[in-house]
Amino acid sequence: MTPAAPGAAPVPVDLVVRRVTVLAPTVRPPVGYPDLDPGDPGRPAPAVFVADQAIGVAGGVIAWIVPDADLGPADLAGARVVDAPGRVAIPGLVNAHSHSSMTFFRGSAEDVPTASWFNDHIWPMEVNLTDRDVLLGARLAVAEMLLAGVTTVADHYFSTEQIATAVDEGGMRAVLARTFFSSQGAEGLDRSASFAAEWDGAAGGRITTMLGPHAVYTVDDADLARTAEAARAIGVRTHIHASETMHQTESSLARRGATPIQVLHDTGVLDAGALIAHGTGIVESDLQWLAPVADRVGVACCAKVYQKHTHGPTPIRLLHDAGVPVGIGTDGCASGNTLDVLESTRTMALVQKAHTGDATWMTSAHALDLMTRQGAAVIGREHDLGSLAPGFAADVVLIDPWKPHLQPMNDLAAALVLSVRASDVETVIVAGRVVVEHGRLVHVDLGPLMTEMNERLPGLTDRSHGRTVQTYAP
Repeated sequence: MTPAAPGAAPVPVDLVVRRVTVLAPTVRPPVGYPDLDPGDPGRPAPAVFVADQAIGVAGGVIAWIVPDADLGPADLAGARVVDAPGRVAIPGLVNAHSHSSMTFFRGSAEDVPTASWFNDHIWPMEVNLTDRDVLLGARLAVAEMLLAGVTTVADHYFSTEQIATAVDEGGMRAVLARTFFSSQGAEGLDRSASFAAEWDGAAGGRITTMLGPHAVYTVDDADLARTAEAARAIGVRTHIHASETMHQTESSLARRGATPIQVLHDTGVLDAGALIAHGTGIVESDLQWLAPVADRVGVACCAKVYQKHTHGPTPIRLLHDAGVPVGIGTDGCASGNTLDVLESTRTMALVQKAHTGDATWMTSAHALDLMTRQGAAVIGREHDLGSLAPGFAADVVLIDPWKPHLQPMNDLAAALVLSVRASDVETVIVAGRVVVEHGRLVHVDLGPLMTEMNERLPGLTDRSHGRTVQTYAP
Protein backbone atom coordinates (compact mmCIF):
# COMPACT_ATOMS: atom_id res chain seq x y z
CA MET A 1 0.00 0.00 0.00
CA THR A 2 1.36 3.44 -0.92
CA PRO A 3 0.03 7.00 -0.57
CA ALA A 4 -0.42 7.16 -4.36
CA ALA A 5 -0.42 4.71 -7.23
CA PRO A 6 2.95 4.16 -8.99
CA GLY A 7 3.69 7.06 -11.31
CA ALA A 8 0.95 9.26 -9.84
CA ALA A 9 1.54 12.42 -7.85
CA PRO A 10 1.51 11.70 -4.09
CA VAL A 11 -1.31 13.09 -2.03
CA PRO A 12 0.17 16.32 -0.61
CA VAL A 13 0.15 16.41 3.18
CA ASP A 14 0.91 18.96 5.88
CA LEU A 15 2.04 16.52 8.56
CA VAL A 16 3.46 13.01 8.64
CA VAL A 17 3.68 10.90 11.79
CA ARG A 18 6.26 8.17 11.21
CA ARG A 19 7.23 4.75 12.57
CA VAL A 20 4.30 4.28 14.92
CA THR A 21 2.16 1.33 15.95
CA VAL A 22 -1.43 2.20 15.02
CA LEU A 23 -4.62 1.05 16.73
CA ALA A 24 -6.73 -0.18 13.83
CA PRO A 25 -10.35 1.02 13.67
CA THR A 26 -13.34 -1.15 14.46
CA VAL A 27 -16.67 -1.05 12.66
CA ARG A 28 -19.91 -1.02 14.58
CA PRO A 29 -22.30 -3.77 13.44
CA PRO A 30 -26.03 -3.00 12.93
CA VAL A 31 -26.95 -4.28 16.41
CA GLY A 32 -24.74 -4.60 19.46
CA TYR A 33 -21.06 -4.07 20.00
CA PRO A 34 -18.46 -4.81 18.67
CA ASP A 35 -17.00 -6.98 15.85
CA LEU A 36 -17.25 -10.51 17.15
CA ASP A 37 -14.44 -13.02 17.21
CA PRO A 38 -15.33 -15.79 14.71
CA GLY A 39 -13.67 -18.31 17.00
CA ASP A 40 -15.82 -17.26 19.96
CA PRO A 41 -19.02 -15.58 18.75
CA GLY A 42 -20.01 -14.50 22.25
CA ARG A 43 -16.93 -12.35 22.78
CA PRO A 44 -15.58 -9.21 21.11
CA ALA A 45 -12.58 -9.56 18.87
CA PRO A 46 -9.21 -8.45 20.26
CA ALA A 47 -7.85 -5.01 19.49
CA VAL A 48 -5.68 -4.92 16.37
CA PHE A 49 -2.42 -2.95 16.23
CA VAL A 50 -0.31 -2.47 13.11
CA ALA A 51 3.39 -1.71 13.61
CA ASP A 52 5.72 0.60 11.65
CA GLN A 53 3.05 2.75 10.07
CA ALA A 54 3.01 6.33 8.83
CA ILE A 55 0.05 8.69 9.11
CA GLY A 56 -0.31 11.47 6.54
CA VAL A 57 -2.44 14.49 7.41
CA ALA A 58 -3.82 17.11 5.04
CA GLY A 59 -6.06 20.00 6.07
CA GLY A 60 -6.65 18.57 9.53
CA VAL A 61 -7.83 15.22 8.16
CA ILE A 62 -6.06 11.85 7.90
CA ALA A 63 -5.18 11.43 4.21
CA TRP A 64 -3.55 8.01 4.43
CA ILE A 65 -2.06 5.42 6.76
CA VAL A 66 0.62 3.27 5.12
CA PRO A 67 3.64 1.16 6.02
CA ASP A 68 6.44 3.54 6.85
CA ALA A 69 8.79 1.63 4.56
CA ASP A 70 6.62 2.61 1.58
CA LEU A 71 7.26 6.32 2.02
CA GLY A 72 9.53 8.13 -0.39
CA PRO A 73 10.99 11.66 -0.37
CA ALA A 74 8.08 13.00 -2.43
CA ASP A 75 5.60 11.85 0.22
CA LEU A 76 7.33 14.00 2.83
CA ALA A 77 7.87 17.08 0.68
CA GLY A 78 6.72 20.24 2.46
CA ALA A 79 5.31 18.33 5.43
CA ARG A 80 6.16 18.59 9.09
CA VAL A 81 7.50 15.21 10.18
CA VAL A 82 6.90 13.79 13.65
CA ASP A 83 9.27 10.85 13.89
CA ALA A 84 8.07 8.65 16.74
CA PRO A 85 9.68 5.22 16.51
CA GLY A 86 8.01 2.64 18.72
CA ARG A 87 5.27 4.98 19.92
CA VAL A 88 1.66 3.79 19.95
CA ALA A 89 -0.85 5.90 18.01
CA ILE A 90 -4.44 5.87 19.22
CA PRO A 91 -7.37 8.16 18.35
CA GLY A 92 -7.75 11.27 20.46
CA LEU A 93 -9.71 10.37 23.58
CA VAL A 94 -13.28 11.59 24.07
CA ASN A 95 -14.36 12.81 27.51
CA ALA A 96 -18.08 12.12 27.13
CA HIS A 97 -19.23 14.16 30.13
CA SER A 98 -17.57 16.89 32.15
CA HIS A 99 -17.97 20.28 33.79
CA SER A 100 -14.59 21.69 32.89
CA SER A 101 -14.55 24.90 34.92
CA MET A 102 -15.14 22.97 38.13
CA THR A 103 -11.37 22.59 38.28
CA PHE A 104 -11.73 25.44 40.79
CA PHE A 105 -13.57 23.09 43.17
CA ARG A 106 -11.19 20.14 43.00
CA GLY A 107 -11.00 18.64 46.49
CA SER A 108 -13.46 21.14 47.99
CA ALA A 109 -16.27 18.74 48.89
CA GLU A 110 -14.84 15.42 49.96
CA ASP A 111 -16.26 12.58 52.06
CA VAL A 112 -19.88 13.79 52.09
CA PRO A 113 -23.14 12.20 50.85
CA THR A 114 -24.51 13.24 47.46
CA ALA A 115 -27.26 15.57 48.75
CA SER A 116 -24.82 17.37 51.04
CA TRP A 117 -22.26 17.56 48.22
CA PHE A 118 -24.77 19.55 46.16
CA ASN A 119 -26.71 21.51 48.78
CA ASP A 120 -24.05 22.29 51.38
CA HIS A 121 -20.98 22.63 49.22
CA ILE A 122 -21.02 22.84 45.41
CA TRP A 123 -24.15 24.79 44.55
CA PRO A 124 -23.51 27.42 47.27
CA MET A 125 -19.98 27.88 45.92
CA GLU A 126 -21.02 28.04 42.27
CA VAL A 127 -23.05 31.16 43.08
CA ASN A 128 -19.69 32.94 43.42
CA LEU A 129 -18.44 32.17 39.90
CA THR A 130 -17.76 35.06 37.54
CA ASP A 131 -17.06 34.84 33.83
CA ARG A 132 -13.37 35.28 34.63
CA ASP A 133 -13.45 32.30 36.97
CA VAL A 134 -15.14 30.11 34.37
CA LEU A 135 -12.55 31.11 31.78
CA LEU A 136 -9.61 30.38 34.08
CA GLY A 137 -11.09 27.08 35.22
CA ALA A 138 -11.69 26.03 31.63
CA ARG A 139 -8.15 26.97 30.59
CA LEU A 140 -6.75 24.71 33.29
CA ALA A 141 -9.16 21.93 32.28
CA VAL A 142 -8.15 22.15 28.63
CA ALA A 143 -4.50 21.91 29.62
CA GLU A 144 -5.12 18.93 31.91
CA MET A 145 -7.12 17.07 29.31
CA LEU A 146 -4.74 17.66 26.41
CA LEU A 147 -1.79 16.50 28.49
CA ALA A 148 -3.74 13.29 29.19
CA GLY A 149 -4.59 12.66 25.53
CA VAL A 150 -8.17 13.97 25.65
CA THR A 151 -8.86 15.83 22.42
CA THR A 152 -12.66 16.21 22.68
CA VAL A 153 -14.87 16.98 25.67
CA ALA A 154 -18.65 17.06 26.01
CA ASP A 155 -19.05 19.87 28.51
CA HIS A 156 -22.14 20.96 30.44
CA TYR A 157 -21.81 24.20 32.40
CA PHE A 158 -22.53 27.89 32.80
CA SER A 159 -20.95 30.84 30.94
CA THR A 160 -20.20 28.60 27.99
CA GLU A 161 -18.88 31.48 25.92
CA GLN A 162 -15.90 31.56 28.28
CA ILE A 163 -15.38 27.81 27.97
CA ALA A 164 -15.54 28.13 24.18
CA THR A 165 -12.81 30.77 24.34
CA ALA A 166 -10.57 28.47 26.38
CA VAL A 167 -11.20 25.55 24.02
CA ASP A 168 -10.39 27.69 20.99
CA GLU A 169 -7.22 29.06 22.59
CA GLY A 170 -6.02 25.59 23.55
CA GLY A 171 -6.68 24.03 20.15
CA MET A 172 -9.00 21.39 21.60
CA ARG A 173 -12.42 20.12 20.46
CA ALA A 174 -15.57 20.46 22.55
CA VAL A 175 -19.28 19.82 22.43
CA LEU A 176 -20.64 22.57 24.65
CA ALA A 177 -24.04 22.69 26.35
CA ARG A 178 -25.13 25.68 28.41
CA THR A 179 -26.73 24.48 31.66
CA PHE A 180 -30.19 25.71 32.62
CA PHE A 181 -32.87 24.98 35.25
CA SER A 182 -36.63 25.54 35.05
CA SER A 183 -36.26 27.78 38.10
CA GLN A 184 -34.66 30.33 35.76
CA GLY A 185 -37.89 30.66 33.79
CA ALA A 186 -38.04 30.77 30.00
CA GLU A 187 -34.77 32.71 29.92
CA GLY A 188 -32.74 29.65 30.88
CA LEU A 189 -33.71 27.56 27.88
CA ASP A 190 -33.62 30.57 25.57
CA ARG A 191 -30.03 31.33 26.50
CA SER A 192 -29.01 27.69 26.10
CA ALA A 193 -30.66 27.56 22.67
CA SER A 194 -29.13 30.87 21.59
CA PHE A 195 -25.67 29.66 22.54
CA ALA A 196 -26.20 26.37 20.71
CA ALA A 197 -27.33 28.11 17.54
CA GLU A 198 -24.60 30.76 17.56
CA TRP A 199 -21.57 28.64 18.46
CA ASP A 200 -22.25 25.39 16.63
CA GLY A 201 -19.36 24.97 14.18
CA ALA A 202 -17.17 27.67 15.78
CA ALA A 203 -13.37 27.52 16.01
CA GLY A 204 -13.12 26.09 12.53
CA GLY A 205 -15.55 23.32 13.43
CA ARG A 206 -13.74 22.28 16.61
CA ILE A 207 -16.63 23.57 18.71
CA THR A 208 -20.07 22.04 18.32
CA THR A 209 -23.03 22.38 20.64
CA MET A 210 -25.93 20.71 22.42
CA LEU A 211 -28.75 22.04 24.56
CA GLY A 212 -28.13 21.77 28.31
CA PRO A 213 -31.14 21.14 30.56
CA HIS A 214 -29.57 20.23 33.88
CA ALA A 215 -31.59 17.15 34.83
CA VAL A 216 -35.02 15.54 34.74
CA TYR A 217 -35.56 16.57 38.38
CA THR A 218 -34.58 20.24 37.89
CA VAL A 219 -36.23 20.85 34.48
CA ASP A 220 -39.97 20.30 34.19
CA ASP A 221 -41.70 18.37 31.45
CA ALA A 222 -42.88 21.47 29.60
CA ASP A 223 -39.32 22.80 29.37
CA LEU A 224 -38.04 19.37 28.32
CA ALA A 225 -40.61 19.31 25.51
CA ARG A 226 -39.54 22.81 24.47
CA THR A 227 -35.93 21.63 24.60
CA ALA A 228 -36.69 18.80 22.19
CA GLU A 229 -38.39 21.23 19.81
CA ALA A 230 -35.46 23.65 19.96
CA ALA A 231 -32.95 20.85 19.44
CA ARG A 232 -34.74 19.75 16.27
CA ALA A 233 -34.96 23.34 15.01
CA ILE A 234 -31.26 24.03 15.60
CA GLY A 235 -30.11 20.57 14.52
CA VAL A 236 -28.31 19.58 17.73
CA ARG A 237 -28.74 17.01 20.49
CA THR A 238 -29.47 17.48 24.19
CA HIS A 239 -26.96 16.81 26.98
CA ILE A 240 -28.75 16.04 30.26
CA HIS A 241 -28.26 14.31 33.62
CA ALA A 242 -30.78 11.48 33.91
CA SER A 243 -31.12 8.38 36.06
CA GLU A 244 -27.88 9.45 37.74
CA THR A 245 -28.56 7.06 40.62
CA MET A 246 -30.95 4.22 41.31
CA HIS A 247 -32.47 6.42 44.03
CA GLN A 248 -33.49 8.94 41.37
CA THR A 249 -35.14 6.22 39.31
CA GLU A 250 -37.02 4.83 42.32
CA SER A 251 -38.08 8.33 43.38
CA SER A 252 -39.36 9.12 39.88
CA LEU A 253 -41.33 5.88 39.72
CA ALA A 254 -42.88 6.56 43.13
CA ARG A 255 -43.81 10.18 42.34
CA ARG A 256 -44.92 9.94 38.72
CA GLY A 257 -45.03 6.29 37.69
CA ALA A 258 -42.27 6.72 35.12
CA THR A 259 -38.49 6.42 35.12
CA PRO A 260 -36.39 9.46 34.17
CA ILE A 261 -35.61 7.76 30.86
CA GLN A 262 -39.31 7.39 30.11
CA VAL A 263 -39.76 11.08 30.90
CA LEU A 264 -37.13 11.88 28.28
CA HIS A 265 -39.00 9.67 25.84
CA ASP A 266 -42.41 11.16 26.63
CA THR A 267 -41.14 14.72 26.20
CA GLY A 268 -39.43 13.98 22.87
CA VAL A 269 -35.88 14.51 24.11
CA LEU A 270 -34.71 11.01 23.19
CA ASP A 271 -36.21 11.14 19.71
CA ALA A 272 -34.46 14.45 19.01
CA GLY A 273 -31.13 12.98 20.17
CA ALA A 274 -29.58 12.94 23.62
CA LEU A 275 -26.38 12.39 25.57
CA ILE A 276 -27.43 10.97 28.94
CA ALA A 277 -24.98 11.70 31.73
CA HIS A 278 -24.36 8.84 34.18
CA GLY A 279 -27.38 6.58 33.79
CA THR A 280 -26.49 4.35 36.74
CA GLY A 281 -30.22 4.13 37.44
CA ILE A 282 -31.13 2.88 33.97
CA VAL A 283 -33.21 -0.28 34.30
CA GLU A 284 -34.16 -3.00 31.85
CA SER A 285 -37.58 -1.50 31.12
CA ASP A 286 -35.82 1.64 29.88
CA LEU A 287 -34.50 -0.28 26.88
CA GLN A 288 -37.92 0.00 25.22
CA TRP A 289 -37.27 3.74 25.03
CA LEU A 290 -33.52 3.69 24.37
CA ALA A 291 -33.05 0.88 21.83
CA PRO A 292 -35.22 2.41 19.06
CA VAL A 293 -33.17 5.63 19.15
CA ALA A 294 -29.74 4.06 19.68
CA ASP A 295 -28.53 5.80 16.51
CA ARG A 296 -28.88 9.20 18.19
CA VAL A 297 -28.73 8.51 21.93
CA GLY A 298 -25.76 7.53 24.09
CA VAL A 299 -24.76 7.30 27.74
CA ALA A 300 -21.69 8.74 29.47
CA CYS A 301 -20.21 6.55 32.22
CA CYS A 302 -18.11 8.29 34.90
CA ALA A 303 -17.13 5.24 36.92
CA LYS A 304 -14.63 6.86 39.27
CA VAL A 305 -17.31 9.25 40.55
CA TYR A 306 -19.72 6.41 41.31
CA GLN A 307 -17.16 4.66 43.45
CA LYS A 308 -16.48 7.84 45.39
CA HIS A 309 -20.16 8.68 45.94
CA THR A 310 -21.26 5.06 46.53
CA HIS A 311 -23.51 4.88 43.47
CA GLY A 312 -23.96 1.74 41.45
CA PRO A 313 -22.29 1.38 38.04
CA THR A 314 -23.73 2.35 34.68
CA PRO A 315 -25.31 -0.87 33.32
CA ILE A 316 -23.01 -1.06 30.32
CA ARG A 317 -23.73 -4.71 29.62
CA LEU A 318 -27.46 -4.03 29.46
CA LEU A 319 -26.89 -1.09 27.11
CA HIS A 320 -24.34 -3.02 25.04
CA ASP A 321 -26.78 -5.82 24.37
CA ALA A 322 -29.38 -3.28 23.24
CA GLY A 323 -26.96 -1.55 20.86
CA VAL A 324 -26.81 1.71 22.86
CA PRO A 325 -23.34 3.31 22.73
CA VAL A 326 -21.53 4.23 25.93
CA GLY A 327 -18.70 6.74 26.27
CA ILE A 328 -16.29 7.41 29.12
CA GLY A 329 -16.60 10.65 31.08
CA THR A 330 -14.82 12.14 34.04
CA ASP A 331 -17.55 14.44 35.38
CA GLY A 332 -16.19 17.62 36.94
CA CYS A 333 -13.12 17.82 39.15
CA ALA A 334 -15.28 18.56 42.19
CA SER A 335 -16.58 15.00 42.05
CA GLY A 336 -14.04 13.04 39.99
CA ASN A 337 -10.91 15.01 41.01
CA THR A 338 -9.19 14.55 37.64
CA LEU A 339 -10.09 14.89 33.97
CA ASP A 340 -8.09 11.80 33.05
CA VAL A 341 -10.09 9.54 30.71
CA LEU A 342 -7.41 6.85 30.89
CA GLU A 343 -7.89 6.64 34.65
CA SER A 344 -11.68 6.68 34.30
CA THR A 345 -11.55 3.89 31.72
CA ARG A 346 -9.41 1.71 33.95
CA THR A 347 -11.86 2.22 36.84
CA MET A 348 -14.81 1.44 34.58
CA ALA A 349 -13.25 -1.78 33.26
CA LEU A 350 -12.46 -3.11 36.74
CA VAL A 351 -15.81 -2.12 38.21
CA GLN A 352 -17.67 -3.75 35.34
CA LYS A 353 -15.88 -7.06 35.91
CA ALA A 354 -16.51 -6.94 39.65
CA HIS A 355 -20.15 -5.93 39.30
CA THR A 356 -21.04 -8.62 36.77
CA GLY A 357 -18.90 -11.27 38.43
CA ASP A 358 -17.58 -12.12 34.96
CA ALA A 359 -13.84 -11.84 34.36
CA THR A 360 -14.41 -12.29 30.60
CA TRP A 361 -16.64 -9.21 30.38
CA MET A 362 -15.30 -5.74 29.49
CA THR A 363 -12.17 -6.82 27.68
CA SER A 364 -9.39 -4.35 27.06
CA ALA A 365 -10.43 -4.12 23.41
CA HIS A 366 -13.97 -3.23 24.50
CA ALA A 367 -12.69 -0.60 26.94
CA LEU A 368 -10.47 0.97 24.26
CA ASP A 369 -13.51 1.21 22.01
CA LEU A 370 -15.56 2.99 24.67
CA MET A 371 -13.00 5.74 25.14
CA THR A 372 -12.52 6.30 21.39
CA ARG A 373 -15.07 5.12 18.82
CA GLN A 374 -18.08 4.80 21.10
CA GLY A 375 -17.13 8.06 22.78
CA ALA A 376 -17.43 9.67 19.36
CA ALA A 377 -20.76 7.89 18.78
CA VAL A 378 -22.41 9.30 21.92
CA ILE A 379 -21.76 12.83 20.65
CA GLY A 380 -22.89 12.00 17.12
CA ARG A 381 -19.41 12.08 15.61
CA GLU A 382 -18.62 8.42 14.89
CA HIS A 383 -18.34 9.30 11.19
CA ASP A 384 -15.27 11.49 11.65
CA LEU A 385 -13.91 11.12 15.20
CA GLY A 386 -12.76 8.23 17.38
CA SER A 387 -10.88 6.19 14.77
CA LEU A 388 -7.58 6.39 12.93
CA ALA A 389 -8.57 6.02 9.29
CA PRO A 390 -8.43 8.07 6.08
CA GLY A 391 -11.16 10.69 6.06
CA PHE A 392 -11.31 10.97 9.84
CA ALA A 393 -10.18 14.04 11.74
CA ALA A 394 -6.47 14.02 12.49
CA ASP A 395 -6.85 13.77 16.27
CA VAL A 396 -3.96 11.53 17.22
CA VAL A 397 -2.36 10.63 20.54
CA LEU A 398 1.10 9.10 20.75
CA ILE A 399 1.90 7.07 23.84
CA ASP A 400 5.38 6.08 24.93
CA PRO A 401 5.23 2.36 25.83
CA TRP A 402 8.84 2.24 27.01
CA LYS A 403 8.02 2.76 30.68
CA PRO A 404 8.67 0.30 33.51
CA HIS A 405 4.96 0.00 34.32
CA LEU A 406 4.19 -0.94 30.70
CA GLN A 407 7.01 -3.41 30.06
CA PRO A 408 7.57 -6.13 29.08
CA MET A 409 4.77 -5.92 26.51
CA ASN A 410 2.69 -9.08 26.56
CA ASP A 411 -0.63 -7.43 25.68
CA LEU A 412 -0.66 -3.90 24.29
CA ALA A 413 -4.42 -3.43 24.66
CA ALA A 414 -4.27 -4.46 28.32
CA ALA A 415 -1.34 -2.12 28.88
CA LEU A 416 -3.29 0.81 27.40
CA VAL A 417 -6.28 0.14 29.65
CA LEU A 418 -4.91 -1.29 32.88
CA SER A 419 -1.36 0.04 33.20
CA VAL A 420 -1.09 3.30 31.26
CA ARG A 421 -0.76 6.70 32.94
CA ALA A 422 -1.53 10.16 31.65
CA SER A 423 2.18 10.95 31.89
CA ASP A 424 2.82 8.32 29.19
CA VAL A 425 1.15 10.62 26.64
CA GLU A 426 3.98 12.11 24.62
CA THR A 427 2.38 13.85 21.64
CA VAL A 428 -1.15 15.10 21.01
CA ILE A 429 -2.41 16.27 17.63
CA VAL A 430 -5.82 17.93 17.16
CA ALA A 431 -7.10 18.66 13.67
CA GLY A 432 -3.60 18.12 12.33
CA ARG A 433 -2.00 20.60 14.75
CA VAL A 434 0.53 19.48 17.37
CA VAL A 435 -0.68 20.81 20.74
CA VAL A 436 1.39 18.59 23.07
CA GLU A 437 5.00 17.75 22.23
CA HIS A 438 7.42 15.73 24.38
CA GLY A 439 4.78 15.64 27.09
CA ARG A 440 4.48 19.43 27.30
CA LEU A 441 1.88 21.87 26.06
CA VAL A 442 3.07 23.82 23.05
CA HIS A 443 3.43 27.57 23.74
CA VAL A 444 1.45 27.51 27.02
CA ASP A 445 2.79 28.64 30.40
CA LEU A 446 0.60 27.26 33.17
CA GLY A 447 2.39 29.03 36.03
CA PRO A 448 0.56 32.39 35.86
CA LEU A 449 -2.79 30.65 35.34
CA MET A 450 -2.47 28.45 38.42
CA THR A 451 -1.19 31.38 40.50
CA GLU A 452 -4.21 33.52 39.63
CA MET A 453 -6.63 30.66 40.30
CA ASN A 454 -5.20 30.11 43.77
CA GLU A 455 -5.42 33.84 44.50
CA ARG A 456 -9.12 33.83 43.59
CA LEU A 457 -9.90 30.62 45.49
CA PRO A 458 -10.92 32.06 48.92
CA GLY A 459 -13.71 34.14 47.40
CA LEU A 460 -14.96 31.27 45.32
CA THR A 461 -15.20 28.80 48.17
CA ASP A 462 -16.97 31.22 50.55
CA ARG A 463 -20.40 29.83 51.50
CA SER A 464 -21.26 32.35 54.24
CA HIS A 465 -23.69 34.27 51.98
CA GLY A 466 -26.35 31.55 52.34
CA ARG A 467 -27.31 31.51 48.64
CA THR A 468 -27.40 28.53 46.30
CA VAL A 469 -27.73 27.82 42.59
CA GLN A 470 -30.44 25.20 43.10
CA THR A 471 -31.67 22.62 45.59
CA TYR A 472 -30.94 18.93 45.13
CA ALA A 473 -34.11 17.00 45.96
CA PRO A 474 -34.77 14.44 43.22
